[in-house]
Amino acid sequence: MVVERGTPIYAGSRIPSPIPTVLTPNPDEVPLEDVLTVNFGPNHPSTHGVLRLVVDLNGEQVVGISAVIGYLHTGFEKTMEQKTWWKGVTYPARVDYVSFQYNELVFVLAIEKLLELEVPRKATWMRMALCELVRIHSHLVYLGTSALELGAISMFWYTFRERDLILDLFEMVTGVRMHTRYFQAGGLAEDIPMGFYAQARDFCTRMPKAIDEYAAILDDNKIWLERTRGVGLLSADDAIALGQSGPVLRASGVDWDLRKREPYLAYDRVDFEVPVYSGGDVYDRYRVRMDEMRESTRIISQCVDRLRELQGEPWTSDDRKVVLPPREELHTSMESLIHHFKIVTEGYRVPEGEVYVAVESPRGESGVYVVSDGGPKPWRVKFRAPSFVALEATASCMKDVAIADLIAVVGSLDAVMGDTDR
Repeated sequence: MVVERGTPIYAGSRIPSPIPTVLTPNPDEVPLEDVLTVNFGPNHPSTHGVLRLVVDLNGEQVVGISAVIGYLHTGFEKTMEQKTWWKGVTYPARVDYVSFQYNELVFVLAIEKLLELEVPRKATWMRMALCELVRIHSHLVYLGTSALELGAISMFWYTFRERDLILDLFEMVTGVRMHTRYFQAGGLAEDIPMGFYAQARDFCTRMPKAIDEYAAILDDNKIWLERTRGVGLLSADDAIALGQSGPVLRASGVDWDLRKREPYLAYDRVDFEVPVYSGGDVYDRYRVRMDEMRESTRIISQCVDRLRELQGEPWTSDDRKVVLPPREELHTSMESLIHHFKIVTEGYRVPEGEVYVAVESPRGESGVYVVSDGGPKPWRVKFRAPSFVALEATASCMKDVAIADLIAVVGSLDAVMGDTDR
C-alpha cells in the first residue's frame, strides 16, 4: 500500500558532515555571533523518557542541534548477563516500556532458536495477537502525546480511552497491565482465559470507529496540517543511510516491514497491508501509524478467529527441561516439585552458540543478539534498539525547521529513551 507524492522531498543528502547525528551552524549561512545556544531539557520534549537537546538558534530558526542521551541508562543488558535465562525474561519488557511485549518476544524467540524448541500453534497465534495489541497501544501513546504537545489536547484523552481497553485485555490474560512476563521459552506462562475472545472481538469492532474519530479531528485540521506537512523532512536515501526502520522508514517511501519481508510467528498466514508514504515528513509518519493501527486491528481479529479454533490445544511446550511442570502436579508429585524448584532457582541450560533475532516493533526493527556459553546464564546480550537509531535522524530532520516545530519533529520519530539508553 504505497502512496506516492508528486515530487521528491529534496535532492541529494542532508545528513550532516562530518558527524551525521550533529547539526552545526554553518558560518557561511548565518553569522555565528547571532547564534544562541539553548538547552531543551533534560526533560520530556515529546519523547517517552528523558532527553536533552542542545539547540543552536538564529532567531526562530534551528541552525544546529545535538541530541544528548544517557539520562535514563539502566544497564539492562549487563544485568541480564548476570541472571539466568529464566529470570532474564522479565527485563526486556522494561527496555521499551511503551511496546513492552515486543522486546519480551524477541528475547524469548532467541532462546527458543538456540534451544531448537518447537512452540505450540496456540502460543504462536496468541503471541501475535498480543503483539499487535501492543503496536496499537504504542501508536496511541505516540498520537496522544504528539498531538498534545502541538495543542490538540482532546486527542490525548481520546487515545488513552482506547489504550485503557488494551491494558484491560492484558490484565485479563496476564494479571498485570504492563510488563507481563506472559511470553516464556516454550510458549505462554498461562492458558488463555475464555473471556479474552469476546472482549478482544469487541475491541476489534470498536477500534476502527475510534481511529475514524482521530482522523476526523486531525486530518483536515488546518493547524495540524500546517504544523506537520513539509516539516522534518527525511528522504528515502537518507533514511536508509541512517539505518532507519519502522514508520520513519516507511513514511520516507521505503516498503520494508519484517512481518512481510522476513515473516516470523504466523504473519505469513494473515492478511494485512503495509502502509507506505513518500512525503518523508511529520504528517506522513502520522499517516503511517494511523494506517498501521487499522491493519493491526485486522490482524488481531484474524488471530482471535484462529485461537477459537485452537481451544483445547496446548499453550506451552512439554519439554520439562525448560518449561515448568503443570501447577496441579506440584501437589501430588515430588519429582515435579523438585523440577519446578530447580528451574526457578538454577534455570535451564542453553546450548553453546550465538544468534540474532529481529521483529517488527512499533518503532521498527527491534533485535537482540545473544551468546550462550552453554550455561544457565547468557554470556552476552545486546539489543538493536530502533529508538536509538531513530534519534540518529534528528539532525537530518532539523534542516530548515523553526523552533516551534522542533517538538513536532522529535515526537514524529517516537523515541523511547529507555530503549535508547538501555
